[in-house]
Amino acid sequence: MNNNNPAGMLDTIIIGGGQAGLALGYFMKGQKRKFLILDASQRSGDSWRQRWDSLRVFTPAKYDGLPGAPFPADRLSFPTKDEVADYLEGYAAEFDLPVIHGIRVERLWREGDHYAATAGGGRWEARNVVVATGSTQTPEVPGFAAELAPSIKQVHSSQYRNPQQLREGPVLVVGLGNSGAEIGLEVSRTRPALVAGKPTGEIPVKHGKAAARYAFPVVRFLGLHVLTLGSPIGRKVAPAMKAHAEPLIRTKTRDLAAAGVHVVPRVTGVADGMPVLADGTRLEVANVVWCTGFREDFSWIDPALLDGGAMPRQWRGVALDSPGLFFLGQRFLYAEVSDTLPGLGRDARYLAARIPAPAAHGSGVAAA
Repeated sequence: MNNNNPAGMLDTIIIGGGQAGLALGYFMKGQKRKFLILDASQRSGDSWRQRWDSLRVFTPAKYDGLPGAPFPADRLSFPTKDEVADYLEGYAAEFDLPVIHGIRVERLWREGDHYAATAGGGRWEARNVVVATGSTQTPEVPGFAAELAPSIKQVHSSQYRNPQQLREGPVLVVGLGNSGAEIGLEVSRTRPALVAGKPTGEIPVKHGKAAARYAFPVVRFLGLHVLTLGSPIGRKVAPAMKAHAEPLIRTKTRDLAAAGVHVVPRVTGVADGMPVLADGTRLEVANVVWCTGFREDFSWIDPALLDGGAMPRQWRGVALDSPGLFFLGQRFLYAEVSDTLPGLGRDARYLAARIPAPAAHGSGVAAA
C-alpha cells in the first residue's frame, strides 16, 4: 500500500466523480462507509464546464437536483451548463464527499478477494468498485474524418465551445441529435450551416416553462417507470434506444429550417478532401463539427471482468459474474433516464443498498 491509500483497504472505490459518482457518494456517506471517489477532472463539475458555452440542460431545475440537495434555481427554469457544474462542486463540498481529483484510473483488476486500481504511480485497493464514468467517455468520429482536407477545421461536439473557434465559411454539422441541432442552430447565426442526418424523432411539444409544468412530468414518469429493463416494453426498445440518438427536445427541424439551416443526408465518405453525402453530393465546407456521439471505453478494465470489452452481464448496475463490481450512470443501465440528472439518483440509491459492507471492519469515511 502506498501513501495514496493511507487508510489501507477500502470498503469501496467509486471511479468517476461526476453526478453519478457524487450521488452514490451521498448514500455511502450516509451509511458511514469507508470509500473514496477517484475523478479524472480537476474540479467537480468539469465534465459540464467543458461543454459548449451556450448549453442548457433539457430538463427543468425541479428534476435536476441530486439526492439531498434540490437544484437552487427556479423550478421551471433550465439551468446553464456552468450552473450545473457549480451545483455539483457545491454538492461535493456540502456533503464533504471524499473526492480525489486529477486521478484517471489506468488499470482495474481483481486480486484475490478484492480489487486493485492504479493511476499515475498510485495504487488503491477495495473490496468493491463502482465504475461511474458515465456514458460520454470517448468521442466517436468516423475513420474517414482523417481524409478531409487540412483546410477544413474539424471539432467534435465535446471540443466545440462557440462559433468563434471556427473558420469563416460554411459549417457542416454531422449528426442530427440534440447536440447537432443545437450547435447547427447556433452556428447558423454567423455562417452558412448544414446539418447532416435524420433525427430519431421529435418531442411533440414546444420546449419551455409550459412543457416543464405539464409535459415533462409525463416524460419523466415514462423514463423512470415504463421504459425500464423491468418492463416488457422497456426491454423491447432498449437496444434501439441505446444505439440511436435521443429524439430532438428543444431545437426541432422546423427551427432549423426557419433559421436557414439546410438538413442534408448523412455523410458517407470523403472525395477530394471534401465530405460526401449518401446521395453522392460533395460539399464545399470550411468547417465540420462532429456531433456523432460517444462510445464506452472500458479498455482500462481487466478483460476478464468484461464481456468482450463491453460492460458485463449486470442487473441494475450489479455485475452478475464479478462479485463486488458495480456500474452506474451508463445509458439505459436500468431505465431510459439512467444516465441523466433526473434518473441516476434512484439507481444510486438502489446500488448503495446492495454494495456489501464488511461486517467486521470499522466505519468512517476515508479522508481525501
